[in-house]
Amino acid sequence: MRDERFCASNCPFTRAIGTIGNKWKPIIINVIGARTVRFGQLDSIIPLISRKVLTEQLKELEEDGLLERLAYKELPPRVEYKLSEKGLAFLPILESIKEWNCKYEVAPVPGEADKKSRINYAGTV
Repeated sequence: MRDERFCASNCPFTRAIGTIGNKWKPIIINVIGARTVRFGQLDSIIPLISRKVLTEQLKELEEDGLLERLAYKELPPRVEYKLSEKGLAFLPILESIKEWNCKYEVAPVPGEADKKSRINYAGTV
């Protein structure tokens, strides 16, 4: 759920966090990347998100101009998602965040790490 107080702030950083500042949106953007993805694919690649929350996050990303929803008039209906120019411009920022995390991440203690918390959202554990 979007916090409108963040989105309406006078501070550009606060507005940016209001746009992409929950745990799922950066993951969704990272998973889509430079390709076109269907809802079911996103649902299977990101197993810890509910379908309801995924739907809400996709709508917000589309409203914020980070995502394009492509609906095809065919039976059965087909919908695909791809990043807009604004969304693609966010990918290098996500890459920097990943590099920062790799550099400063504290290695988990062997045997104590929960595998679910170590999911790589490229579909592997």
